[in-house]
Amino acid sequence: MIAQILDRYILREWLKIFVVTAFGFPLIVLLIELADNLDDYLVRGLEPGAIALAYVFSLPDKIFLILPAAVLFATVFSLGSMSRHSELAAAKASGRSFYRMFVPIFFASVMAAGTGFMIGEVAPPATRRHLELLGEQETRSSTSKYNFVYRAEQGWTYAIRVLEVERNRMRDVLLEREGTGLEYPTLAVQARNVQHDTTTGGWTLDDGRFRIITGESNELSFAYDSMQMRSLAETPAGLLIEPKKPQEMRYAELGRYIDALERSGGDGRQLTVERALKIAVPFTCIIIAIFAAPLVATAPRATGAFGVAVSLGTTIVFLLLVQLSRAIGSGGGILPELAAWIPNMLFGVVGLVLMRKAPT
Repeated sequence: MIAQILDRYILREWLKIFVVTAFGFPLIVLLIELADNLDDYLVRGLEPGAIALAYVFSLPDKIFLILPAAVLFATVFSLGSMSRHSELAAAKASGRSFYRMFVPIFFASVMAAGTGFMIGEVAPPATRRHLELLGEQETRSSTSKYNFVYRAEQGWTYAIRVLEVERNRMRDVLLEREGTGLEYPTLAVQARNVQHDTTTGGWTLDDGRFRIITGESNELSFAYDSMQMRSLAETPAGLLIEPKKPQEMRYAELGRYIDALERSGGDGRQLTVERALKIAVPFTCIIIAIFAAPLVATAPRATGAFGVAVSLGTTIVFLLLVQLSRAIGSGGGILPELAAWIPNMLFGVVGLVLMRKAPT
């Protein structure tokens, strides 16, 4: 009974700080961003209601990034308060080890990591809606575009010389889908003119050539006057919009985009790091709890200033490691997937050492 009461007490104190940090910090950041950009939004004619709703949709992405820091603050300040008031010493005197007292915090950090995984899948569509409400998608667009490459779904890559949205047409287009052999051949479609039908939503390709490549020396090629392709499903406005940012795509969606990018000869290492971070960031919640708990336990009667210093110092060092590993992984110094996990690995090793040396 006493063990259950103490567990509930530790968990309650931890959760209070965690919730305040997880929601308080993002709100402060959003208010600062709103104050900086409000004049620009009003000049563009955005309604106050749309601006407020847009910032509501931006909350999931901010919370996703702040969760490890929330776990850090909750662990440091909850255990720090118990240490200052001799509650840790009293619990140890009653026969409960530090490791046993860490169990509810570890359980809470695992729950925070699970919450992070779920928020990580909710945040991308919310971020897209945020950009739509603020008109960011439209401001990045125009009425035409020249000499660009668009990477579509199912491995298709479009090389387009001219796109004219107002006329719903493209000129000098090359559509390619890389294959693997005879059963899944490489397809290449050239067209001088491509017209979009706004009624059916389809495209008509005129005056071109269709090539089917099944191997090094096997190729079937024929010319055509007019042809329609179901795989060409994008609208002219959709082709005009710039590629999504990593925070606008879910984990699986980002993986498909990386595959298409690499098949077309692009460099997907930076995006691979960003995809791995979608898993590594939530897992940081567990690592940071293992690191912070014994650090506080080894500083008896730690003051509030000590807690602030530990929290801010750890956050700064961790963010620097993330930026450094991201740059190394993007540059090809190490595997991109490994680069995203380097900060967790370093803090995890240090945390296990501190946990072993913690006074029990």
